Amino acid sequence: MRQRLRFLCAVLALVGLVITVPFHTHVIEAADNVITLAQSAEYFPDTIGSRWQYRGQISEGPIQTIDLKYFSNVSEVTGTKKLNGVTVTVFHDTNPGNHGPSDSYYRRDAVGMVYYGSDPGTPLEKQIAPYQIVRFPLTVPSSFQQLNRSGLDFGADIDRDGTDETVDVKGWTSVVAQERVTVPAGTFADAVKIEARMTMRIHMSGEDHEASGTDVMTAWFARGVGLVKYVERQELSAIKDDRGVVTEITEELEEYAIAPQR
Repeated sequence: MRQRLRFLCAVLALVGLVITVPFHTHVIEAADNVITLAQSAEYFPDTIGSRWQYRGQISEGPIQTIDLKYFSNVSEVTGTKKLNGVTVTVFHDTNPGNHGPSDSYYRRDAVGMVYYGSDPGTPLEKQIAPYQIVRFPLTVPSSFQQLNRSGLDFGADIDRDGTDETVDVKGWTSVVAQERVTVPAGTFADAVKIEARMTMRIHMSGEDHEASGTDVMTAWFARGVGLVKYVERQELSAIKDDRGVVTEITEELEEYAIAPQR
């Protein structure tokens, strides 16, 4: 049962905000309390050879039982590759969210950042990727719906009746504010605070029961540096005799090296 809950919470981690794209001159335009970052790409460096080292902690368990762990993660831009005819940037992480090594694929164009999935990825992720995660130019505040898909194959047989469950998935991204953030790597003024929220409703095929899950990630991106901190909370509702589970993950930047633009 515990293993099942761990699997479900891992599936919730589909938001894909650990993104990082060349930077230019910083321009801010303000009107009616709305700030537009005209050169938004400067918050997401992605030059090959760029490297970020994070320290993190994760707590997991039912409300009354919390398992606290510490971990480290190194993210590096290793190159590019073709996916379905599209050139994407490859980010290799050694241990994101304490889930082990993985590669994630992103593409930047004039209208924003698009997430193309990861390796290894889940069956569910392969059905919903690619999807946009950030729109350019960044406007503070602003929000948009990333995806809204129903009846997808969940890729797992939770109720053990021989048939995989189906799931409905919705996702949103909000640019919340610009604010000062301090992490081991230093203090960054006017970091962009972005919140990504995903909800899931899992329909059991062999019984009259549903499970719901949420994944909310708040991330801070600094100009010319990229991701400096994120806080993620994953919740899964009770399933039959399970009490549900809550997972909280935090990663903070310890050191970084941004490769120059070639």
